Amino acid sequence: MTEEQMLAGSMNNNASAQEVFYNRFSPRMLGVCYRFAKNREDAEDMLQEGFIKVFTQLHQYRSEGALEGWIRRIIVHTCINILKKNKKFSDSVDLIHAHSIHVKEDMIPSIMQAKQVVECIRLLPLGYRTVLNLYAIEGYSHKEISKMLEVEESTSRSQYTRAKAMLEEILVKKNIIQKQRSRISIGNAASLL
Repeated sequence: MTEEQMLAGSMNNNASAQEVFYNRFSPRMLGVCYRFAKNREDAEDMLQEGFIKVFTQLHQYRSEGALEGWIRRIIVHTCINILKKNKKFSDSVDLIHAHSIHVKEDMIPSIMQAKQVVECIRLLPLGYRTVLNLYAIEGYSHKEISKMLEVEESTSRSQYTRAKAMLEEILVKKNIIQKQRSRISIGNAASLL
């Protein structure tokens, strides 16, 4: 089934076209949800809710970019809305982790695998993890993030800085990187995910 046939069938509520659509995009979108979720079950719930929105909003897709990118945007917003319902992002800043660890964004060790990156990111507190995912991996600006999460732009920036520092600590503790080599690029990690 071509993408056009899949889209047309899905817009007309054709169950087999919707199944093809879901099967084509759900594995990658589950990965997106998993980075925001506390566990796999939460990620699967986010995915289901996200795809309900995708199917109900599919008529709004204008073929002005990649379909996968359009779907991803809806999934990310769904994840954020679910997290916003359950937690306050501004309350999740842990000042214990505010000490400065220099993280230079120009390389990531080649030994780093996507699974290790995701697992380490998932260990971060909710606010840190969310801002890190949105800024470094999804590519949103701090201004956009502040609007999405309903926090100050400075909160987004500080949580991102603290998330990088805490992530570096986690990577060192898990012996994924060594302290002297601990110059990581969170932005470059996106290519692994």
